[in-house]
Amino acid sequence: MSSCRMRNRWMGSVAALVVTALVVGGCSEDKAAAPEPVAWTKVELPAEPVVLSGSGEQLLVGMRDRSAKVVPRLLLLDGERQQEIKVAAKSPYAFEAIWYSIAYDGRRLVALGGAAGGAHSNTRWTVWTGTTTTALTEHPQEFNTFGGQTAGALYSAVITPTGQALLGSWGSSTSGLDAAVWLPTDATGTKWTRQDSAGTALSSTPSLLVGPSFGTTSGKAIVQTGSQVRLAPNVVQQEAAVWQSTDLNQGWNRVALPEPGNRSQGVTAACAATRCTVSGYADGKLAIWQLDGAAKRLRNVPDITIGDKDKLPPPIDDNGQLIQIVADGNHVKVVSGQDGGPWTVRDSTGPAGTVKDARLIGRTLYLVAGPADGPAALWKTDLS
Repeated sequence: MSSCRMRNRWMGSVAALVVTALVVGGCSEDKAAAPEPVAWTKVELPAEPVVLSGSGEQLLVGMRDRSAKVVPRLLLLDGERQQEIKVAAKSPYAFEAIWYSIAYDGRRLVALGGAAGGAHSNTRWTVWTGTTTTALTEHPQEFNTFGGQTAGALYSAVITPTGQALLGSWGSSTSGLDAAVWLPTDATGTKWTRQDSAGTALSSTPSLLVGPSFGTTSGKAIVQTGSQVRLAPNVVQQEAAVWQSTDLNQGWNRVALPEPGNRSQGVTAACAATRCTVSGYADGKLAIWQLDGAAKRLRNVPDITIGDKDKLPPPIDDNGQLIQIVADGNHVKVVSGQDGGPWTVRDSTGPAGTVKDARLIGRTLYLVAGPADGPAALWKTDLS
């Protein structure tokens, strides 16, 4: 064999080794860069979890027991201790109600339930109040309190230091639906009355339709998120928005969230101290905004598809580090980071399917998740 041919063969072998080393090295770096999955532990419960609430070191789990005479159930978790709270249903639809929202401030409870009924299977709403040391009792309301030809939907129960409220929508006197607030007429919440939204930031106009769909609190204020739709000749523009009061149902202000893209929606929100975080979507992708005086859209949020009907649990603000749990396909992902990055997306071991609710209690993160067509489960993981 000539020296030239030997030299060419040797050089080819070296080149192949270099390429192989680069490929192996690249794979090793990719594997090293992939964060460890979040390991979740299933929490055994006496019934299917539906919604979460909490205060301090206590977690409240609203449950659904399909085989029981009273379908809605309520469980208090305090560390490893589980205590069932008595649920007292009064009206027929209350016995079948599914929890939509439960508010708890460490002492008082306000809950919103709903069950399909009537000729058109419309949701029949039920309101419940009480404490964890006595019971959560339903208070039947007149039909027109939540129902009728101009009725909309209800979505959140809230408690502030100055009162309690139910949030929803109602037919506007001008255009579409107004955002609506119901307040109790007495301290026990026996009777509830819808407040007039006309002339406030909660009312729709011929050129602007309001559409909040989730509510929470920040001190004495109620904070709602959803979207507003601007109407003009040849223009229909849906933008994520926030509505915030100054004290319970007083002093409403509307804020259009910045960088809304072509179509956006605020899906859920949570407030910590003076800062509120809103999670939703813009142009079909996960979007997160924060309000601390001015509103801003957070930068470099991971590119995760969020559909119109996808649920997003409330964002978790862990001392400035944000945590947002999402369902990406059938996989549960834990997104964490802060404005501008870095952001991390971690897979999960344990839960799969859709994500429905989440709460941080102490250093334990709780999650309700499960298949879209099957019962959900409660999961927990400890944050480092």
